[in-house]
Amino acid sequence: MTSYEQIFENNKKWVADNKAADPDFFNKLAQDQNPDYLYIGCSDSRVPANEIMGLAPGEVFVHRNIANMVVSTDLNVMSVINYAVVHLKVKHIIVCGHYDCGGVKAAMQPKDMGILNPWLRQIRDVYRFHHEELNAIEDERARYNRLVELNVQEQCVNVIKIADVQKAYLKDGFPQVHGWVFSLRDGLLNDLNIQFESILKDIQRIYDLSDNSMFGH
Repeated sequence: MTSYEQIFENNKKWVADNKAADPDFFNKLAQDQNPDYLYIGCSDSRVPANEIMGLAPGEVFVHRNIANMVVSTDLNVMSVINYAVVHLKVKHIIVCGHYDCGGVKAAMQPKDMGILNPWLRQIRDVYRFHHEELNAIEDERARYNRLVELNVQEQCVNVIKIADVQKAYLKDGFPQVHGWVFSLRDGLLNDLNIQFESILKDIQRIYDLSDNSMFGH
């Protein structure tokens, strides 16, 4: 494990390396951010958002929580999405889960998790929506990982329900919403190919929070 003191040495090396590659690096970094991407991911320490996307500082706006949840009563994630959409005008919102997610696994087990219970209940709700498909999967790990995918899909739907997202897309044609899953075993991203416009059209029959739907009712 890296010692606490070593972190500051690592920081100095990171500064030196970036200045060597681009003497103006930090002057550019200090300017206003203009990212095209909002990344909503899991807090798991093994999934560094910028690195797995191959993007530099300033290119991705990041929010992370346990199991990459988008909960309408969570002021934190709602504020991040509002700022990213209304002020940064991101072009893409990505919900990224990862296979072998501990939060998802915990939600599938009948165990009292204390203060985590209300948070994990959101994942258990996804399990309830899809329990027939999931219970038919005999392999335990495969069942957990399928719930990881289904949870990402449901969180994408939760993003699309948000008024700021609907209004911005109907006005400007962005942001688009995407669902990804990262594999810890090989480092690859799996694009779940969320059908954004189809989902938006479908949910607007109930969750239309824009002033004028381009899809009608």
